[in-house]
Amino acid sequence: MDLIFFGLAAVSLISGVLVVFQIHPLRSALWLIVNFFAVAGIYLLLHAEFIAAIQIIVYAGAIMVLFLFVIMLLNLRHPEEPTKRPYSAQKVAGLAASVAAAFFIAYGLSRVHLAPGPLATPGLGNTESIAKLLFTDYLLPFEVTSVLLLVSIVGAVVLSKKKLQ
Repeated sequence: MDLIFFGLAAVSLISGVLVVFQIHPLRSALWLIVNFFAVAGIYLLLHAEFIAAIQIIVYAGAIMVLFLFVIMLLNLRHPEEPTKRPYSAQKVAGLAASVAAAFFIAYGLSRVHLAPGPLATPGLGNTESIAKLLFTDYLLPFEVTSVLLLVSIVGAVVLSKKKLQ
């Protein structure tokens, strides 16, 4: 089980790095899909089947279709050649901040003692417990999110509509 987790974590980390460092945006989007599937596999290992399914359906399905549609709409066929510049102060500062962050993360992880978490409530599955919380304790944020999504869709349609002459 640990071997599968570390394999999926490695795939997730490598594909995440490739998302950032790809020059062509289409390849970057495809690596992001690989990352979404690896994260869904990690959710499955944690017995969070509902969240894994939502990860695949919403992110790898709907969001990535939207990203690919925008990439194709922008018609980015040939990426610009990166200009070769000497190292600037921003690059040096970014590298120093990354090394410092990696050091603090490694130090923090070395001080943490991981213990197994509490077991799930017997009799309730993952989907039932999420639905119960979603429609009782978190009903207002759920409804506000749905209204916000509706307003954003209407705004996108209004902004993309061509003016009649």
